[in-house]
Amino acid sequence: MKRSISLWLGLLAFAVLPVLAQQTAGPKGKIHGHVTNPTGATTTSGTVSLSTDGGHNSVYTFPLSDKGDYSGEAAPGTYTVVFRQLDTPPDKMVDSIDNVKIVFGQDTAQDIDMSRKEFVDKLSPDMKRQLDELKKHNSEAMKANEIIKNLNADLKVVGQDIKDADAAHQTAIETLGATAPKADIDAKESEIKTAKYTEVETMMLKDTAAKPDASVLWAQLGQAQVGLKKYDEAEASFKKALELDTTAKKPNIDVQGLANSGLGEIYARTGKVAEANAAYDAAGKANPTKAGFYLKNEAVIFFQMNNADAQVAAADEAIQADPTQALLYYLKGNGLVQKTTMDPKTQKLVAPPGCLEAYQKYLELAPTGPYAKEVKDIMAGFDQKIDTSYKAPKPAKKGN
Repeated sequence: MKRSISLWLGLLAFAVLPVLAQQTAGPKGKIHGHVTNPTGATTTSGTVSLSTDGGHNSVYTFPLSDKGDYSGEAAPGTYTVVFRQLDTPPDKMVDSIDNVKIVFGQDTAQDIDMSRKEFVDKLSPDMKRQLDELKKHNSEAMKANEIIKNLNADLKVVGQDIKDADAAHQTAIETLGATAPKADIDAKESEIKTAKYTEVETMMLKDTAAKPDASVLWAQLGQAQVGLKKYDEAEASFKKALELDTTAKKPNIDVQGLANSGLGEIYARTGKVAEANAAYDAAGKANPTKAGFYLKNEAVIFFQMNNADAQVAAADEAIQADPTQALLYYLKGNGLVQKTTMDPKTQKLVAPPGCLEAYQKYLELAPTGPYAKEVKDIMAGFDQKIDTSYKAPKPAKKGN
């Protein structure tokens, strides 16, 4: 149950009189100020009045803004500045400041700070205890909010770093020029990725120490560690993210998808095909809307690892999830073409079933794609016509 403090004090029993903003003719001065409650927080509702009889009658009344400020004009003179909340009875007041002078042509600043000792000393012992508890709670909340603010700022940087790492190859080409030797471009790409992932890892190690119960931080840490090829550390980070998120009150499917697909990448790159398949499947189940994305990445990684059988199986499954991605058909054809045989009678190359159909589909979807020339050359080498009608096959059973 939340505790609250009654901020008005029945110090004086005034007669019940209407509170009016009366207009007085003649020269005016100005007054403005800010109102804070006993915890030091801004008060955003209520009124500030000017009284010439200690608060009994209000000569001028000004509303508080949503930022806790008030301002207005009044005839020159000496006033009692009175604060009332919206539900404060007219014969009561929350706080007052005596002997406030308003001078013609000047703007008087007068804050109402109910955290001052004079005000707090008037509170009852029970209200003082509540105030102390509330201040402690607010202090802890402010510290927690500051941590969250810093973490969110770091996550924003992390997001950009990861995008920059993904674009490292293109950045390397733009930096060195398209005619630069491949070895130089590859070295520059590696340099960029290492710098970006190192920055992410450094921030996330700091942030997971500051808030170890935040699953997203562990998932991002794991992503950086995979980029740095620290697979053992990355595996532990992803598993920590899953442990935290699957037991959270509000699980985050993006975190679960990222962590499971991250584990899948680790296993794929370390030759654990069955474990990789299971992890990528878990990513798709956790976040079905990105299942095609995870499966495509699985096929790409097996392609990078030269595991043709796993590459074909993953591509087939990804095609089922999203048959519109040209790359998937290239990956399937690329995996199958490695099993090309030769007819001993005709001495012609014989493509394995589904290989040329997959390549043809790639050309249909991406006739000018990055692999179009390679695909056309391969198909020409088989010297045969291809049926352009294509239907996505049933997913092949994943295996080693």
